[in-house]
Amino acid sequence: MLLVGAQGDSRVLSLRHDKKQEGGASASVAGLSGPRVPRHSGGWAALRKRLEAETGLSVMDIGLTSAANVHYLTRLGHSVFLADVVHDAWTGSWQTGMGEDGKPVWNIEGFLDQSLDFSGRKFDVVLLWTTLDYLPEPLVGPLVARLFKAMNPGGQVLAFFHTRTQGEETGHCRFHLTEGDDVEMQLARPFPIQRAFSNRSIERLFAEWTSYRQFLAKDAVSELLITR
Repeated sequence: MLLVGAQGDSRVLSLRHDKKQEGGASASVAGLSGPRVPRHSGGWAALRKRLEAETGLSVMDIGLTSAANVHYLTRLGHSVFLADVVHDAWTGSWQTGMGEDGKPVWNIEGFLDQSLDFSGRKFDVVLLWTTLDYLPEPLVGPLVARLFKAMNPGGQVLAFFHTRTQGEETGHCRFHLTEGDDVEMQLARPFPIQRAFSNRSIERLFAEWTSYRQFLAKDAVSELLITR
């Protein structure tokens, strides 16, 4: 495992929804609001080199539809699969009751089969973003296990993890790709953050995976490029 320090500064995205902008050009997709704010991403800079060097990769982009991401990836000759699993997790009927221990019971297989049904398709790249920070706890481990099975050997996941659960930067965002070392953050449907991952918890969660590179940023988000 290699620890890499990201260069460049990052900006904090204000969580104040501008009602005047909703429905405008900056919020053309339902569930997105406000301007796009650039953020330097060492993880994206590293993954972009692979995407530009190879062709015909199968990419899963998790989140609301981003025309910028689809255009960028298909222009490079890659195929794109979209999945908005945070929305699916919180707006579906996956909580089926309460257990004897007083904790919610979840239909985990039903959720995975609806949100991540790939029909045998295998992926080379997954843009996971901050998805795991916003999922109900019982769904986190099973989702990572499903991704492991759905990826080709040597496949890579770009994942972001918040290091704290309070502050403006913890708002649920969509990430848009650029041709440079930045990704653009845009406020998305306001799901509450559920957790902040420690390095130890990330290691346990991805214990089956081959390796990962961690990129440190100046804001409260850690980036990892995880290899299958």
